[in-house]
Amino acid sequence: QVHLVESGGGLVQAGGSLRLSCRASGSIVSVNVMGWDRQAPGKQRELVARISNDGRTDYADSVKGRFTISRDNAKRMVYLEMNSLKPEDTALYECNYRGFHRGTWESDYWGQGTQVTVSS
Repeated sequence: QVHLVESGGGLVQAGGSLRLSCRASGSIVSVNVMGWDRQAPGKQRELVARISNDGRTDYADSVKGRFTISRDNAKRMVYLEMNSLKPEDTALYECNYRGFHRGTWESDYWGQGTQVTVSS
């Protein structure tokens, strides 16, 4: 089992910035991908950003150039720096973890989420 706890959400004006943090604990394997998804009311969960244990990143087109994902493997932390926030970024942001063990990708884990609200 993997446990994920997010922090850092809040209310910010359009154009502002926020930094989200996620701490992972439990059965973490060395090869893994962590990241952030978001879900707005009435919409499906969407991938925001991913980062592998060796630092490769991937972003949704809607956040490229504005959001930066990073991680600290020693601390089992993943971060999301969000700049130039827009009202359409308003959502519940959930930390995600997926491990690769014995040649197989394990199940996804998500945290409870942290709310980000961007006012216009």
